[in-house]
Amino acid sequence: MNEFTIRLTTSFGLESVLKKEVVRMGYSPVRTEDGSVFVRGSYEDILRLDISLRTANRVLIEVAEGHAATFDELYDLVFSVPWKEHLPRDAAFSVEKITSVSSALFSRSDCQSVIKKAAVEKMKKQYSTGTIRESGAYYPIVARIKKDVCSLYLNASGEPLNKRGYRLNKLKAPISETLAAGIVLLSGYTGGKEFADIMCGSGTIAIEAAMIASDTAPGLNRRFSVDDWHVIESSRSDDMRAQAKEKIHKPEYRILASDIDKNAVRTSISNAQRCGMDGFIAFQKADMKVFHSRARYGTIVTNPPYGERISDRKEAEMLYRDLRGVFDSLSGWELNVITANPEFQRCFGRKADKNRKLYNGNMLTYLYSYRENERHG
Repeated sequence: MNEFTIRLTTSFGLESVLKKEVVRMGYSPVRTEDGSVFVRGSYEDILRLDISLRTANRVLIEVAEGHAATFDELYDLVFSVPWKEHLPRDAAFSVEKITSVSSALFSRSDCQSVIKKAAVEKMKKQYSTGTIRESGAYYPIVARIKKDVCSLYLNASGEPLNKRGYRLNKLKAPISETLAAGIVLLSGYTGGKEFADIMCGSGTIAIEAAMIASDTAPGLNRRFSVDDWHVIESSRSDDMRAQAKEKIHKPEYRILASDIDKNAVRTSISNAQRCGMDGFIAFQKADMKVFHSRARYGTIVTNPPYGERISDRKEAEMLYRDLRGVFDSLSGWELNVITANPEFQRCFGRKADKNRKLYNGNMLTYLYSYRENERHG
């Protein structure tokens, strides 16, 4: 059985969370870099990772790495790859993504052309043919050039893993599904207590929390590039998905998603229905300021408005102060707030017990975490 070095990419700041996911699945990380965790595994492992990981953005198969400061060196590196071991004779392929950091080669289009040409010429040689028809399954290639070292990968996920498929309806400035899952996991929530997002927007945080609490694999209802390569017996692929489906169970404690905007609530419900989580979440239209709970323990994870425009800043600051009042009224609860507003702690009126920098795409955000409030009376 073939075994590969597998690169699991994630948002900057979530490497430790992804590493814990990988370890819980029984894998031993080879190494960790900014935005990536590396493991070893087979095609079946790759499919399992695609199906199960909550905070990974892509599962990539490493095919080559080497020095490439010139186009000739890049061509030679790509030509040295035994592409026949990775791509069938009729494979369709292209360089779908390329990044270059602190490197002499910076023209993405030129690098794409060189990589494609070298791969085609090597395949012609290995398959003893004058033409590569590219009529078969698609194999997306990813290239990363950093400090003149080029790493080549096959993208075994296809569409990024944050695209779960349930969020056709989304509101302004949503956080990604993988980041939402990451901050829920960073909060320590696993389903053993009450959970609430009291400014739920399109419902992403609550939906990801419900998936965690119910042990629902986020990629269960998706297909991936590796599925189309036919490198795994279809019966085995079906078994893997069936086993993941059997693990799903109803959460023991309540998960609440509320928002003052009725359209946001409608959107949240629609998104939750699309992934089968609507039965696990209680949705309601409500002002954050009236939230209360009799539960002895609970976790709030929420993504309030940032107040990006000057006209919105005062309103956002008032909202943060109101959120402090809500939190102070809850005994035994914890609060986790993700926001791009660096003034949150000042407006909230209390320094966070933990403050992490996370990236939502290219946007720097902060996760402010507050531990349990002391019990009253």
